Amino acid sequence: MHDLIRTLLAFVVVLGVLVFIHELGHYLAARWRGVKVETFSIGFGPPLLKWQDRAGTEWRVGPIPLGGFVKPHGFEGPDEATPEQQAAWEPGRTFHDKPVLSRAIIILAGPVFNFLLAFVLFTILFATCGQPQVKNEIGSVMAGSAAATAGLKPGDTITAVGTQATPSATSVQQAIAGDPNLATVLHVKRNGQDVTLPVTIGTAPDSGAAKPSGQLGVTFVTEAGQPVSLPVAVVDGANATWSTTVQTLDGLWQIICGRHTARDLGGPLRIAQLSGQVAQYGFVSLLSFMALLSVNLGLINLFPVPILDGGRLVFYLAEAIRGRPVPKKIQEVGFQAGFALIAGLFLFSTFNDLSSFGLFRWVASLAG
Repeated sequence: MHDLIRTLLAFVVVLGVLVFIHELGHYLAARWRGVKVETFSIGFGPPLLKWQDRAGTEWRVGPIPLGGFVKPHGFEGPDEATPEQQAAWEPGRTFHDKPVLSRAIIILAGPVFNFLLAFVLFTILFATCGQPQVKNEIGSVMAGSAAATAGLKPGDTITAVGTQATPSATSVQQAIAGDPNLATVLHVKRNGQDVTLPVTIGTAPDSGAAKPSGQLGVTFVTEAGQPVSLPVAVVDGANATWSTTVQTLDGLWQIICGRHTARDLGGPLRIAQLSGQVAQYGFVSLLSFMALLSVNLGLINLFPVPILDGGRLVFYLAEAIRGRPVPKKIQEVGFQAGFALIAGLFLFSTFNDLSSFGLFRWVASLAG
């Protein structure tokens, strides 16, 4: 029960912060461009709390913490609005009357704020706790693994795999991952002595990849980082945000190319599970996890899929080039297709989550 409560609380906090920052980007950009914001909601469903500020914005907290929204005044155009809505429009403060650049800025600000959040969190972590360093030193050896069979021991340093030099833990992982079942030798530094160990690289179990991945069965020693000065932390924070973005896009590309299967896609249940697992390691780990998710949320919203921010930006780009809006019928079809795609991905990722939790194996065992 304690684990369940921790998981739920961590999930609500993580997703709530990410959604709030995303919608805050839309809100602040709308105010900057002179658009009134009618509603700022965190969560869906009938509001549990709501209040109105001096600017006329109604703030809401909903019971379903799976998202949120900001509704700019006059977001619906003249073709969509009812006569009552048109009569309530305040001249000069409606979204649809703004130039296409202003509308694009308002839409783009949400994902931009997610990247900014990741940058700020990484910077704070590096300035206060430092960046953990993974050493090229064996921390533990899994029983029955290829490493155990070869005779690797904690404290060993792998200097080369075959003829490939491995000065870092990352280079060891890269050298091993591409050659499952390969018979080779490990060049190891042990207590100041050079040791050569014959090894047959193992295969990662249930990796979900189209091509099997090699595995030794070891963990490397991780050293706690040292806090750095704020200027250094800012640079490191920017680098970490950029590298996380590149790695996320690379992972998606591997799925598209078939190097990994779509079973690697996780949904809200996986995020909730990971939030609870990360939370047990402390607040610092939770902030780091939040930074990674913030980059993912920013990227997802920039995908050129109608109904997402990226899809609207594509329509605005076409409008800027054509000199007039994309025909309403095309937008409607695009939004319908986008909704169907997002709904399908949501269902598919949820199915993956339930499968990874063993639900269907449990149901099958009951049926058996």
